[in-house]
This record gives sequence, structure tokens and C-alpha cells, in this order.
Amino acid sequence: MIHENVDKAKQGAACSSQAGQAQDMDRKRQEQQAIIKNSLAKIKHKIFVLSGKGGVGKSSVSANLAASLSKKGYKTGLMDVDVHGPSIAHMLGLTEMLDVSPDQQLLMPKQVNENLKVVSVQALMQDKDQAIIWRGPAKTGMIQQFVSNVDWGELDFLVIDAPPGTGDEPLTVVQNIPEALGVIVTTPQEVALADIRKSISFCKTVKLKTLGIVENMAGFKCPHCNEPIDLFSSGGGERTAKAQGLTFLGSLPFDTQVVASGDKGAPIMFEDKETEFTKAFAKIVDNILKQL
Repeated sequence: MIHENVDKAKQGAACSSQAGQAQDMDRKRQEQQAIIKNSLAKIKHKIFVLSGKGGVGKSSVSANLAASLSKKGYKTGLMDVDVHGPSIAHMLGLTEMLDVSPDQQLLMPKQVNENLKVVSVQALMQDKDQAIIWRGPAKTGMIQQFVSNVDWGELDFLVIDAPPGTGDEPLTVVQNIPEALGVIVTTPQEVALADIRKSISFCKTVKLKTLGIVENMAGFKCPHCNEPIDLFSSGGGERTAKAQGLTFLGSLPFDTQVVASGDKGAPIMFEDKETEFTKAFAKIVDNILKQL
């Protein structure tokens, strides 16, 4: 009888402890959600750049979009949530780790120019070649911290660069930044478009409003004869946008100068160059701004 009472007491204590832990976790979640809401309230527009397929130039579009907006005078933030393949830091020439605010509470984004600040998981790693081997909960927590524990301040735009697919990272962005507006990036060939249709389905399922589709690497002018070459077919992005009832934001040519600028850490839209790419990209930015 004594043993039974002791066992019941232990069980009661264990249940009470578990209930206390659950309440504590719930309280912490509520506190973080309140911090996220307060941080997002200081940001006017959130643009979520996504794609169902890798290798379509999504990070390049994100970097040049943020560069273009900052160059127009908009206070802009660029958040790289591609955990396993972060490239934004390299594209913007950021080599140092993120600093912490004097009160030791918030991460300080890296300032690229007076209007552009950037946060990337790569800027948290001492060894840039180290693989990040995380499961879903760790990635979710990182994205939440990039919103709640970063001193973004007052922004006109926050551009969010996500990894390809429709998994943990895009879903976490949508859940924590419900007012985000999607920009879907594709290349013209059917292999890419098949995955882009999944991205469109994702946006509709999670009720993510979509600004439109950008077609990247649409054509290439031969440097010898100046004749256009369709490296990845052509027109697929526009046809898909029309078929899905979405806005076609524009088509970008393949340009080796874009590759070179990304490698040296200075997006081409920072430069005062007038090329087929920069003219086409400027039109895409204008089309985005018109919708806002």
C-alpha cells in the first residue's frame, strides 16, 4: 500500500513537471511571436523570393532586387534563409561574422550601403565551407530568430531569399511572415516549369499572395555574331504565368557579367552599367513597385 502511494506520488510529480514544462514552452512561444509581430510591424513590405527548383538564379534575383531597391533610396533588408546553400553573403562581399548589439540582445545585420543591410546564416559560421546538418526544428528556429533576434529597425522592404522547394524553410517564412508577397523565379525549360507549378500550388495552398513570375536565363547573345541563343528554351515563364492567372514580371537574359559581379561580391544592379540584363531587371523592379 505504501509502495502504491509512493508510485502515485511520483507519477503525480512527473505529470506536474511535464505540465509545467509545456506551459513554460508555450509562454516562450507566445513571447517570441509577440517579438516577431513587433519587428515585422516596422517593415512595410516583405518580398519572398522562392522557386520549386534549384539552379534558376533565385539568389541572384534576390541580391539584385535588394540592390535595386536600396539604390532607389528605399531602406532595405535582405534575409538569406537558405540554410544548406547560403550564397547571399558571398554575392554581397560579406566576409565577417555578424556582430551583437551592445546590450547583447540582438544580432546586427551587415550594412552593405546606407540603405541595405543583410543577414545570412553564412555570416554566423567561422568556417564558410562547413556543412550545416540540421533537421526541421533547428531550421525553423533559425528563421524565427532572424526575424525576432535581429535589429532590422525601420525598413521599406525586407527581401527574403529561400532555398528551393516547398519544405521547412518556405513554410516557416509563410507561417511567421503571413503578409509576405511571393516572387517566383524560373528558367524557361519544362523541367524547371514543372517544379514552378508546384511552387504556385504551394502559394495557393498556404494563401501566399504572389506578385508574379520572373523568367531568368531566358536567352544569350553570342559574343561573336551577336545572334540570340535560347540556352534553356524561351517563353516558358510567360506562358506559365498566363496559364496560372499570375502576373509575368519580366524575362532576364543570361549575362556573363551577372556571374562575374556575383563572384566578386557586387551585384550588377549596384553598377551604373546599361546592359540587356540591367534594363530588363529595372523593368521587373518597376513592375513589382507598381503592384505595391
